[in-house]
Amino acid sequence: MNLSEAVISIPALMMAVILHEVAHGWVAYRMGDPTAKHEGRLTLNPIPHIDPVGTLILPAMFIILNSPIIFGWAKPVPINPSNFRDLRRGTFFVSIAGVAMNLSLAVLFGILYRILYNSADLFSPFIVGTIFYPLLIFCAKSVLINLILALFNMIPIPPLDGSRALMSFLSFKYWEMFYRYEMIGFFAITLLLFTGILGKIIYPPLIFLYNLILGG
Repeated sequence: MNLSEAVISIPALMMAVILHEVAHGWVAYRMGDPTAKHEGRLTLNPIPHIDPVGTLILPAMFIILNSPIIFGWAKPVPINPSNFRDLRRGTFFVSIAGVAMNLSLAVLFGILYRILYNSADLFSPFIVGTIFYPLLIFCAKSVLINLILALFNMIPIPPLDGSRALMSFLSFKYWEMFYRYEMIGFFAITLLLFTGILGKIIYPPLIFLYNLILGG
């Protein structure tokens, strides 16, 4: 990834991770939990959502290492499931809200990409080079980043969203087990990430969906 693509990828990443968390908080609010709202996290202002490691340091490391992708996260929104009107339904819908947001953003930017790509011939080479090309890169990076976040969070390992969604279908007596093993799950995810196993799991559906959305 060259410098210009990296610069374009940063706002795409911030949009993806921030809207992911806002979606969690907004659905939690609709399900009866006002915690995120009271903490000022139902906002598009990026400052309250910035996590120093996930939003700043890690993406910077990917850029320095010339990684083909940039990955990160925003500060998790505070949620109190005891406020949900229906604990099981609330847990499920809040869990899938972030993934649903990222998939929706991937499709939205995919549509915008196709519109820009198919209409580029109507404009001068100068307009295409200075406006359309950067926008096309931004849209393509947004599709890629949102798909990576969605697929990553679908993995049913605590504390990822997929584990909470799975947990909501199980008997309440098993819920404590998911919470208890969150730290172990975090280390397992880290191990899978740095050994490349996680990438091999995500890569096939990622490429399929990326090509499907962009029409590749």
